Amino acid sequence: MKIPTLAVLLATALVVPAWAALKQGDTAPDFSAQASLAGKTFEFSLAEARRHGPVVVYFYPSAFTKGCNVQAHEFAVNMEKFRAAGATVIGVSLDNITRLNAFSADPQYCAGKVPVASDPDGKIANSYHLKIDPEEHGFKDTRGIEVGHGFTERTTFVVSPGGTIVATIGGLGSAENVARALAESQRFAANAQPAKQ
Repeated sequence: MKIPTLAVLLATALVVPAWAALKQGDTAPDFSAQASLAGKTFEFSLAEARRHGPVVVYFYPSAFTKGCNVQAHEFAVNMEKFRAAGATVIGVSLDNITRLNAFSADPQYCAGKVPVASDPDGKIANSYHLKIDPEEHGFKDTRGIEVGHGFTERTTFVVSPGGTIVATIGGLGSAENVARALAESQRFAANAQPAKQ
């Protein structure tokens, strides 16, 4: 009787995918992607951004959706605090660059302050071991426009200049995610300061 139960448990374990985002101490995969800031397209490089300090890489499901609107707004209103901690911020979603140009310029959300990168094939999200939910056909954003792509789980990584993940932040609401990312960025900045004598 124990053998069939064990066999069922093992079979179930093999069928259920194991989604586990990269964690603190892992190496952050470098990436380059088309991105947008204030409605203007540019090429973002994580390796280049790390040369200037830590980078907050935040993955979100989709531009112009309720939680993502809140998260982008929270990053925008706190951007000066992130800069004061020496951190660069980049959002990443499966949205195409046209949607991101509108989102990055929208005064209610990114407000021209938060750059967002396009990961239309999910390769960047996959490299960070993030779950991507399939497209919900007919799902519309807050503007009434069909989204037309799958959704990456909301997870934020704080990446050191050396490329190590110093914090992985998931499982929180949009505003809490930003607050935690800011706290981790500030903690990293404080620990990186040389000791005063």
